[in-house]
Amino acid sequence: MRALRLVGDRKLELAEIPAPAAPGAGEVQIRTRAIALNHIDVWGWRGMAFAKRKLPVVVGAEAVGEIAAVGEGVSGFAPGELVVPYGALTCGQCKACREGRENLCETVNGLAGFHIDGYAQDLYNWPARLAIKVPAGVSVTDAACAPLTFATVEHMLFDNAKLQPGETVLVHAGGSGIGSAAIRIAKALGANVITTVGDDEKAEKAKALGADHVINYRKDRFEGVVRKLTQKKGVDVVFEHTGAETWQGSLLSLKRGGRLVTCGATSGPTTTMNLMQLFQQQYKIFGSFGFTIANIRSSLDKMAKGIRPVIDSEIAVADFGEGLARLESRRVFGKIVVRF
Repeated sequence: MRALRLVGDRKLELAEIPAPAAPGAGEVQIRTRAIALNHIDVWGWRGMAFAKRKLPVVVGAEAVGEIAAVGEGVSGFAPGELVVPYGALTCGQCKACREGRENLCETVNGLAGFHIDGYAQDLYNWPARLAIKVPAGVSVTDAACAPLTFATVEHMLFDNAKLQPGETVLVHAGGSGIGSAAIRIAKALGANVITTVGDDEKAEKAKALGADHVINYRKDRFEGVVRKLTQKKGVDVVFEHTGAETWQGSLLSLKRGGRLVTCGATSGPTTTMNLMQLFQQQYKIFGSFGFTIANIRSSLDKMAKGIRPVIDSEIAVADFGEGLARLESRRVFGKIVVRF
């Protein structure tokens, strides 16, 4: 069968490898239908693994597939059904896993596409407890964006920041996969959305998504515009995932008692902070890592109700590397989906 493997920094090969054995007890076998690209794929492609890993490794951290076979003791799945996999091999037994906080698993055995083989292969076996059914009416392309993109937004906005209808949220990088999803999800809730983008073309696209105000950060200091738009009060929530370049401006964009939630550091992981500003303004800062299985289910339910991801393009497996390069250069608006 086919498998797209990373064999070195920025070096991919589409190889023929043996098909997996029949699924074991408690497992399902999944036939890959589509993979959604993320910055986490770019980091792995660059060689920025989060722990020691062995190459080659099959890439792909976010995917959708159909059940090809079920192992002994598995119920509730049938061949042909669409499912999305939870992207980390959690233990399922620690306190966090038992409480439905899989993103805080104490003995996680690896992240797909990084430390263990990912989903860019025709077939793979996966624990049935880590496979989530796709509701009727959700397309393959859209479902591919649920088990990481939409789920990350769900965890950030609702589990951590507790965004409420009528509140104002600043969404950074509105043209990114999670940024564009955050705009749509926040607007569906009834929030007021301010977003930042890097050029005028993306600004028009962000407005078309429903953003109430769009700021081209290459032309204006976004924090100044935010203060003006909010009559110097600031926003209730900042959806931060860009890192050091925007951190100080994000804090200045918050109202007193406002909440900042962050899941990324694309522009750099290190910054400084004025502690007096932190406690005098009573900011609440949340680190948001990954997502839960419940977040994936909620994401798929939202898609079934019409809140769809923004798709930049669909590409072939052979163009996987080109898609990563486009993502790295920020020449995208929304998600790139690889049809397998």
